[in-house]
Amino acid sequence: MRAAVVVFPGSNCDRDVAVALEQATGGKPAMIWHGEASVPPSDLIVLPGGFSYGDYLRAGAMAAHSPIMRDVVAKARAGKPVLGICNGFQILTEAGLLPGALMRNASLKFVCRDVHLKVERDDTIYTRRYKRGEVIRIPIAHADGNYFADDETLDRVEGEGCVAFRYCDRSGGVTPEANPNGARRNIAGLYDARARVLGLMPHPERLADPALGGTDGAPFFRSLVEALY
Repeated sequence: MRAAVVVFPGSNCDRDVAVALEQATGGKPAMIWHGEASVPPSDLIVLPGGFSYGDYLRAGAMAAHSPIMRDVVAKARAGKPVLGICNGFQILTEAGLLPGALMRNASLKFVCRDVHLKVERDDTIYTRRYKRGEVIRIPIAHADGNYFADDETLDRVEGEGCVAFRYCDRSGGVTPEANPNGARRNIAGLYDARARVLGLMPHPERLADPALGGTDGAPFFRSLVEALY
């Protein structure tokens, strides 16, 4: 599986996700500077976490207009898998590839801790190594992870099966107490209508190796390898 990781000024999780991808695939992903005009031939494009452009204006707003994004958007609309993690999720919404927006956390504080997620689907290229309803532990680290969309949009994405992960408690209960940022309907990750584009706030690359304290993120990357090889 050939992967390409887009690097923006202010990205700080690009190397983390590159390591996780290399461990899963056995090959180094291409690291593509945001100023390039196009992404080289690849099976997966990743927009990593971080603080692109220092989160000026809005998180992800400036990065969505980087030169490389014209090609990323075109490839995504043609069906190329595109994964956005944390700041990458914010960029996907700002670029119009996913609906809604990521707002300031309800607490108005940066939140950095492990959370529990409920896997909503196990039939996508990202989740085939998980089970539907499975509860996994994945870290978050963000100040603007509060997913918002209006009721009509939320009903539509629910109906189309676009919710990928929800914040939950250890037993899988989707409760307000388990929601770390105020996201509507506890949404932690969202697909496009074809489940080829995925944006998620938690960082699976940060728990993909025993040396990191857990491996709940490893099946995420193994799922991609199985689906895209």
